Amino acid sequence: MLDREGFRPNVGIILLNAHNEVWWGKRVREHSWQFPQGGIKYGETPEQAMYRELEEEIGLRQEHVKIVGRTRDWLRYEVPDHFIKREIRGHYRGQKQIWFLLRMCARDNDVNLRLTDHPEFDAWRWHDYWVPLDVVIEFKREVYQRALQELSRFLTWPAHGNGQHRHTSRYLRQPHAPRAVATPAPCTEGTPVPASQPGAQPEARQQHGGGPASRGQPRPPRQASAPTAPAAIAPAAPAAMAPAVQEEAVDVIKAGG
Repeated sequence: MLDREGFRPNVGIILLNAHNEVWWGKRVREHSWQFPQGGIKYGETPEQAMYRELEEEIGLRQEHVKIVGRTRDWLRYEVPDHFIKREIRGHYRGQKQIWFLLRMCARDNDVNLRLTDHPEFDAWRWHDYWVPLDVVIEFKREVYQRALQELSRFLTWPAHGNGQHRHTSRYLRQPHAPRAVATPAPCTEGTPVPASQPGAQPEARQQHGGGPASRGQPRPPRQASAPTAPAAIAPAAPAAMAPAVQEEAVDVIKAGG
C-alpha cells in the first residue's frame, strides 16, 4: 500500500529498558543493526500495526510493554535506487513512519527472535539512547534523529553544571544526555523489570533455540533462515499505478525494513 507520493505507511518501535537504554537488533545474516519496524496493513491503525510487528519481530506481546509516547506526524525517508527493484523505480520512493516509544515490562528472556518462520533479527543488545544515530544506515539517520529527539521529551535526563544536557552522538545539534536518572516503576504491579546495569558494556544476545542467550553467557549464533518480504498488503484506494506494482513495493528494500 503506497500513498500518492510513493511512500509506504510504516511503524517504528523504540523499546526502552529500566535504564532508558534502547533495544537494538541485528538483521538476519547482515551486519546492519536497526530498530524494529514494519508496514501498516490495509485496515490497521498504526497502534495495531505496532503491536503486531512487536510480536512478529521480537516476540513481545501487548502486556509486555507500555506506550510512553508516539510521534505526532509521519516521518519520511527515501530509499536509494540501488535498494529498489528496477521495475518499480519511479513509483516507490520510501517509507513514511509513525514512531512509538515503549517501556518494556518483561524480562530480557521474554524476547524471542524466532517466533515466526522468517525472523527479522538474529541478535540484539541494549544501547544508550543516542548511540543508534552513529551506526544506523545513512538514509535512515535523519528520521532516527527526529524520532529520538521528539520522543526524548517523555524521558527525564540529568542536568550537567549549567543546567544543559550532554549527549553522545555527533549527529545531534541540540544537547541531550545519554541516560535517565531514575529507574522507572514497572508498567503494572508485580511485573518484572529488566535487570540490566547502567554503564555496563553492551553485549549482543545471539538467538539460540527458542530464546535469546542470557546476559553474561553468550552462545554461538545459530544459522538463521534468510529474511523474506512482509506479507502482501491489500490494495488501498485507487492510485495511479498498477496493482502489481503496489504488491512488489512491499519487498523492494533489503535494508529499508
